[in-house]
Amino acid sequence: MKELRYEQIQETIYTETLDNGLEVFLLSKPEMAKTYGVFTTNYGSIDQTFTPLGGDEHVKVPEGIAHFLEHKMFEKEDRDVFQDFTKKGASANAFTSFTKTAYLFTATSQVDDNVKTLLDFVQDPYFSKESVDKEKGIIGQEIRMYDDQPDWQAFFGTIQSMYHEHPVKVDIAGTIDSINQITKDDLYSCYETFYHPSNMILFVAGNFDVQAMMDLIRSNQQAKEFPPIPEIDRSYPEEPAHVAVREDSIEMPVTRAKSLVGLKEKVTHLSGKELLQSELLSSMILDYYFSKSGAFYEELYERDLIDDSFHFETELDRQFGFTILGGDTRQPDELARRVKEMLHQLKEEKIGKEDFERMKRKKIGQFVRSLNSMEFIANQFSHYHVLGVDLFEVLPEIEKLTVADAEQFLEHWVKDDQISVFQVLPQKEQVS
Repeated sequence: MKELRYEQIQETIYTETLDNGLEVFLLSKPEMAKTYGVFTTNYGSIDQTFTPLGGDEHVKVPEGIAHFLEHKMFEKEDRDVFQDFTKKGASANAFTSFTKTAYLFTATSQVDDNVKTLLDFVQDPYFSKESVDKEKGIIGQEIRMYDDQPDWQAFFGTIQSMYHEHPVKVDIAGTIDSINQITKDDLYSCYETFYHPSNMILFVAGNFDVQAMMDLIRSNQQAKEFPPIPEIDRSYPEEPAHVAVREDSIEMPVTRAKSLVGLKEKVTHLSGKELLQSELLSSMILDYYFSKSGAFYEELYERDLIDDSFHFETELDRQFGFTILGGDTRQPDELARRVKEMLHQLKEEKIGKEDFERMKRKKIGQFVRSLNSMEFIANQFSHYHVLGVDLFEVLPEIEKLTVADAEQFLEHWVKDDQISVFQVLPQKEQVS
């Protein structure tokens, strides 16, 4: 077991890579009443084309299968795993993103038992034709629910307008048609390929003894057999740098339009700290100009183009990256025009040294406050680790950023053919 000490934030992570390849990270917080555990596989909704374990050529599985598999993991032949956690005083959940699937629990007691339950249920799949068919109806209802949510449709509509072929454009849950194609064999194929311990991370943070916890996890894993597995062979389509559609819209029963501007980022050439630096700079620059205290925000607000729903976000990950800005508005076209104009204007902006130092201090403050949450630490540590970044190295990376880094970033950040607009518009009155 290795000890990783971070003096700047006074934290210590204990880590070990087990014989089966599972990477374990432990963060002891004896001052905390609760413990949080998350078991994450490096497998998400974009991993649709791959060579399955034991195969010799690529297969393409139905869209939404990673999310479907997440749902099915909780159902065993004789019970529902949620009840197992409830009996041990724990709250359990799971989520699927574009690149990850994670299973988690929070507990204030019986921590050892809950860690074993977490490991055991994720490493013991059970799928039957009957249960798979039943789940199709449940997830179908979930998909229909999201189809009726304007904010979700605006978000995914913007992504779909940016991407030509990449599976990030597909809703994480898939479609009604795609989930109806999923079979028990498909689930086992994905499970055996992506749920091998060598493709997974276990992070436990909270009130426990580190050595005893590592012994428990090691013993649990040694009692199970896992076949050797080659490096996972994933395939993604070639994706042009330019957006698929410059402008698109749908009509829904909303009282006010939603207008979002998407900026497609080219990140396939970035990795590790380069990717982190791009993520930090984009979030800092967006916050500086488009947060409620920013000059651009004030202008948009004074022109009555936005309200409190205006927001922005950046997501950079392996294989894809994008920034989305926008919100509800009475003037969707004018809002989109002005936001695009502002993004282009950023190339000419000169950030003063004092202003940049303020940006850094704000980012550092936000990051340090986030470290009060064990959930944030565990989830983000796992996320960054897969990308080759240590979460606790984020702070020194922020401190190293310079005005020159920001100006160089802005120079290449915004290109006109990488911007798209998507709008959700009020339905036109039907004329009888």
